[in-house]
Amino acid sequence: MHPRPSPIAATLYTLRDMNVDVIVMHGPTGCCFRTARLLESDGVRVVTTGMSENDFILGAGEKLVETLTEAYEQFKPKLMGIAGTCASMIIGEDLKDAIETADLPCTVIPVESHGGSGEGDNTVGAIMALDAAVEAGVIPREESDRQIEMLEKATEVEKTRGMAQGKYIKPNFGDSKEAIAKTVVKALRDNKKVAFVLNVKKETSYLFADIINFDYGKINPDNKPLFVANLDENIGLPRIRQHAVNINDQLDIEPDFITGGLDEYPITGDNAADYLKDKDLDLIVVFGVPHAFPIEDFDVESVAVTDGPRLVEPLRDLGYTHVVAELDAHSKTLGTDEIVFSDFGGMIRSAIGWLEDDNNN
Repeated sequence: MHPRPSPIAATLYTLRDMNVDVIVMHGPTGCCFRTARLLESDGVRVVTTGMSENDFILGAGEKLVETLTEAYEQFKPKLMGIAGTCASMIIGEDLKDAIETADLPCTVIPVESHGGSGEGDNTVGAIMALDAAVEAGVIPREESDRQIEMLEKATEVEKTRGMAQGKYIKPNFGDSKEAIAKTVVKALRDNKKVAFVLNVKKETSYLFADIINFDYGKINPDNKPLFVANLDENIGLPRIRQHAVNINDQLDIEPDFITGGLDEYPITGDNAADYLKDKDLDLIVVFGVPHAFPIEDFDVESVAVTDGPRLVEPLRDLGYTHVVAELDAHSKTLGTDEIVFSDFGGMIRSAIGWLEDDNNN
């Protein structure tokens, strides 16, 4: 019942992950405005054909050809994408015909996405982009099949454990970051066995990685926390693999176990749980996509850190003891190749400082 991410937005992000230089949105100028503007921060030029009311009746194939030509002349891309919108796809615009007519000296990936694609799940837009990329010869079918499997599992996770369960979920900003940060720091200080689980999605990893970016030695040098993460550098599209390389290079702590890649978050939560099940833990902190981690299988105190205020209540229902909400993870991490400040990570570092002050007094 509540708004959810659009298949069109997922199409745009997936084209971005294929390192397209330019995306032409075939629709009105306001369609997916926020996503289109945010992607400019990632170095992707996003333009629109600016469809109007007359185009909804008479068609806008000529506008698409003109926009493709103008975009090529201005940016000289090697790889372009076209994202359909509700307006263009409902009237049946032929994206491939426009590509043939424009006859540009570059590869163009046409994605016939719209807001109601399939059941309206955002992952449908990503799947459509992957299929179109295979047809255009940009990625191999094997990679597309692997990613589509992950996307279908991600949809299942959202519909069974996340915010796509079919009911209205009121936004909730979770527990006090200060109080929960103190809980984490005190557990480490008191020799409790603590595990940190980075189970994160693509570029949002730059924000969530900041949560583990502290020196445990300042708390208790004899009580190193366990750290598992989906930071495999050899899985995914080139942009996604590079994110994992960057984060591994920048973290001061190395993962004790790699659960998979950054686009495998629907299954890496289970991999993390299998690794941790016999570790006799006192506290588990799961951050990124915590609803993909089977916390109900662990009878311990737990913390979930999510970027979705509408996920706070579902996470509590799953069994997490505490839930913390980080805001604007996507907008904070677009266009970066470095770990960025997270509110909860900053609060953990502050709590360590308070602990040192207490010890000195």
